Amino acid sequence: MKYFLKGDIPPTFKKLQTETMQLLEEYVSENNHIRVQFINPLEGESNPEQTLNELTQMGLTPLQITQSEAGKSSIAHIFPWAIINDGIHTEKVALFTNSIGATDQEQVQRSVQRLEYNFTDALHKLTLEKQKKIAVLKSNGTLEDLYIADFLKTAGNYYRIAPFSLDSVAVNPKKTLQQLNEFDLLLIAKPTQPFTDVQKQVVDQFIMQGGKTLWMVEQVNIGIEDLYNAQGTAMAMPIDLNLGDMFFQYGFRLNYNLINDLYFTEIVIASGQGNQSRYLPLPWLYHPMVISKNNHLINKNLDATRLQFANSIDTLQNGIQKTILLSSSALSKVEGTPREISLKIDPKKMDKAGYSQGNFPVSVLLEGQFNSVYKNRIPPIEMKDQKEVSSHTKMMVISDGDFIKNEIASNTPLELGYDKWTHKFYDNKSFLINALNYLLDENDLLTLRNKKVQLAF
Repeated sequence: MKYFLKGDIPPTFKKLQTETMQLLEEYVSENNHIRVQFINPLEGESNPEQTLNELTQMGLTPLQITQSEAGKSSIAHIFPWAIINDGIHTEKVALFTNSIGATDQEQVQRSVQRLEYNFTDALHKLTLEKQKKIAVLKSNGTLEDLYIADFLKTAGNYYRIAPFSLDSVAVNPKKTLQQLNEFDLLLIAKPTQPFTDVQKQVVDQFIMQGGKTLWMVEQVNIGIEDLYNAQGTAMAMPIDLNLGDMFFQYGFRLNYNLINDLYFTEIVIASGQGNQSRYLPLPWLYHPMVISKNNHLINKNLDATRLQFANSIDTLQNGIQKTILLSSSALSKVEGTPREISLKIDPKKMDKAGYSQGNFPVSVLLEGQFNSVYKNRIPPIEMKDQKEVSSHTKMMVISDGDFIKNEIASNTPLELGYDKWTHKFYDNKSFLINALNYLLDENDLLTLRNKKVQLAF
């Protein structure tokens, strides 16, 4: 194991350095197979710039710290990273967690809380024999691989992942269901084409037989790229995926609206032409910054997440246990569709008086024994062992198909949650990985991740 946060570092980060070293010493004392090498990567380097570039290319991004001494400011680089190697595979361990809007002390506090989890998680990845299988839906117009690449790469550290298409139901629906039942969870990311009744029946019967589902579905067709035209406008149009009756039976409803939130994130737009172009941040009310409700293993101790053109979710009484994991802020409202969306924001329409309802659910966890959408109905086709009530199972819904979407630079996927224009990070990936862990009944790491540590600065 190599630890890179050695040396003289700014006082605020001393706590992180001390707590990490103490944790590593505990590991060494408990397991004589663990060896730790403490490294100051820039110490004695004749070409520190080259070393910085090499470490950055390895994914060990330095943290830039502004220091003042004798009235002069300077930039220092520290490397809050460790590397674990078992002789064959290598895992990186992030020691520092960036938190939007937090002070350095608050960020160090959060980072220390995650230390044990981060190291245990890395060791877990090195020793894990992957058992659980996830099917990623690759039909019905779901997101292309390039846009979910970072999440699949991360999830692939824990689970066996494979693409799955429902197109084959038209030829052999029973075989399609049989193949789907070999998986533990079905991940559905932003379908844009309606499900046929037979496709619905296959997914429904997968759920009835205990399969888990992670739905990232939206009911309105609009994207920020649609607004990048001469007029700066586009129509937000409702779309029918033929899933409404299915969702209703399971206990929730996705509405054909858009959440407009005064607790927003920013987009960046170009102003001017040619060499005179400038990129300006613009408050974007349809991209809410959502703070976790901190009420479940899935969403505890997370930083802000970002949603894009999300819909509100209604929960329905049907005996299923429901936990609202993410909601819009208290200063939000919903707008019906069809509706014209414009990049021109009228400040008069941002009056708080018009945002009095708020707290609209955008992610819900559902657990229990679900009724089939075809209960007391004639199903599209006859299937052997057709079930009308599921065994105990779980599903989660997020009303934003882009919640899982990573940005692209030079045709290369960036880390999920990173906004390349504002250079801010959002915690969408941690939320989704936690969701997979919980849905697939792997709660040990979740419990460790939520461990509280209180520091005295």
